[in-house]
Amino acid sequence: MTATPMARAINAGLRRALERDPKVVLMGEDIGALGGVFRVTDGLQKDFGPARVVDTPLAESGIVGTAVGLAMAGYRPVCEIQFDGFIFPAFDQITTQLAKLTYRSHGDLSLPVVIRVPFGGGIGAVEHHSESPEALFAHTAGLRVVAPSTAGDAFTMIQQAIASPDPVLFFEPKSRYWDKGEVDLDAEVDLSESGLTTGLHAARTVRPGTDATVVGYGPTVKTLLNAAEAAAQEGRSLEVIDLRSVSPLDVDAVVASVQRTGRLVVVHEAPVFLGPGAEIAARVTERCFYSLEAPVLRVGGFHTPYPASTHEEEYLPNLDRVLDAVDRVMAY
Repeated sequence: MTATPMARAINAGLRRALERDPKVVLMGEDIGALGGVFRVTDGLQKDFGPARVVDTPLAESGIVGTAVGLAMAGYRPVCEIQFDGFIFPAFDQITTQLAKLTYRSHGDLSLPVVIRVPFGGGIGAVEHHSESPEALFAHTAGLRVVAPSTAGDAFTMIQQAIASPDPVLFFEPKSRYWDKGEVDLDAEVDLSESGLTTGLHAARTVRPGTDATVVGYGPTVKTLLNAAEAAAQEGRSLEVIDLRSVSPLDVDAVVASVQRTGRLVVVHEAPVFLGPGAEIAARVTERCFYSLEAPVLRVGGFHTPYPASTHEEEYLPNLDRVLDAVDRVMAY
């Protein structure tokens, strides 16, 4: 096991996929010689050549459209969108072509395309560089939507996403790129169908607890762990669940936890209004009505455009906002 930043873990996972399958091709703006804005693809073009690590024009619709054609021809393209807010020029290609061609062809066409999206705030960037658009894609049938929270998960999940026969939106929490975690860079990753189900889309309990369940994914999991540590100082025991996948959702894991604790707080950086937390709250309420001791509460971004960097600390779900929600569910 090696202490590795998440960005380097993703790089190692991409390298492993390139070595494993000659049909894997990386595509994106400045991902070659520069290694990407966040240097996630650093060194890969040097080792695998410009035909497999392709610097593309600044045209997201063209990148994804080309990836659709490559996938139909038997390749496994991995596209990088430079920043979360830049994905919208490719929205039509993703939601009307990539998500639907397998369905339209009655399963005859497979679209094994991965779209890597650095997402979320916390880096002091401007609008269109700090957004969390995952709900837009989770709402679209035909797409898998996942987000690792640790370097270890990033290493395995990027390989599993590339091995998936279906298109995957791979949201990478950019504020956690340089957080280090233990990664076994020599581990063999389970790329079987069952491995994709349990490894790519299964939620993980990262801290057991008894008083309330707090659920998040991507960048908010670290915040939840900090909140659980702070709550423990006050004698409260929080169970922290890392969803890891937004579509499909591992609702069973959340339900099992809530049936034990009786309380749930869902946290994400995306706006609360019609966000992923709304779906989780609805499903848990349906299945845990007689177990709940309090309403399901949500903590997240506000229903506004992402603010200037000087105000993002008020926008993002932080320790105080999470603990305030915990106080409210415990007060019932």
